[in-house]
Amino acid sequence: MASLEKDNNAQAHLIIDKNEDDSRIDRVLCRLLGQDKRTLILRLIRKKNVRVNGKRVKPEFRVHAGDTIFLPASLRQESQPSKPLPYIQAVKNLDVLFEDNDILVLNKEAGVVVHGGSGHDYGLVERLKHQLDLPELRLAHRLDRDTSGCLLLAKNLHTLRSLTEQFRKHKAHKTYLAWVVGHPFPYAGRMQSKLRKGITQSGERMVIDTEDGQEAVTDLQTILLRQFDGWDYSLVALQPHHGRTHQLRVQLQQENHAILGDPKYANKEDVKIFKAMKGKGLALHAWRLRFTHPSTGKQLDCRAPWPKRWSMMK
Repeated sequence: MASLEKDNNAQAHLIIDKNEDDSRIDRVLCRLLGQDKRTLILRLIRKKNVRVNGKRVKPEFRVHAGDTIFLPASLRQESQPSKPLPYIQAVKNLDVLFEDNDILVLNKEAGVVVHGGSGHDYGLVERLKHQLDLPELRLAHRLDRDTSGCLLLAKNLHTLRSLTEQFRKHKAHKTYLAWVVGHPFPYAGRMQSKLRKGITQSGERMVIDTEDGQEAVTDLQTILLRQFDGWDYSLVALQPHHGRTHQLRVQLQQENHAILGDPKYANKEDVKIFKAMKGKGLALHAWRLRFTHPSTGKQLDCRAPWPKRWSMMK
């Protein structure tokens, strides 16, 4: 883990140790300072406010053991006493799919916030750090609040780096299940977009498909075709090749097959029909997660059971 030092001019620095050798600077800072600061970290790096050994760098720059990272004032962490445990609500009824000394895989419920921020003092990760006494617990991939299913966490830095690299090189695979509007045809295909965060005229934050966005590729397979009072809907399996924000939600909406119950991207009339059939929340579930265990080298295949809230849709 990198260490924090301050010189006589009160300029905060991080000293990189061997555990972070050859890591991207944006990922190092997110791991050390918190994923909730990711947007701020990227903005400050791109504005050249973060420096390595006195030099301006890009987010993809790789640091090495002994490097010194200068932190602007907005990223400096003042030492404050930790909140007493009674103020951090314990996580009840943990649904553990796999656990050992390095890895924790949970079946996350829909509606559970993973990280603190945006009006939430603590997310699932912060709560589990205290509850399980795992100070180095880190999220290995993102899962939106309203998405249920497989959530992968690393208990140490070595494991986190390995898992992050597997996702980066597409050696770890995620499969989602989603109920969507309509009957997709052809029944199998590939969705390709360039996605970027944007703001609509009404001021709502949305992800949009635009030429200056980041590449996003997802494979789709239709599994079940259903109807409700003449209204078509389907169950599809989705395998994203990237992990862009709202990737599946935006791509399916662009194909006119928005995810059922999606308040941000689905048509209001479709949302109303979904509620009429007793549907609740966003109908998106991280069903399967396949990756190589960083310590044992064995292939792990974790699957989250069918969500209870989908019982009426089989």
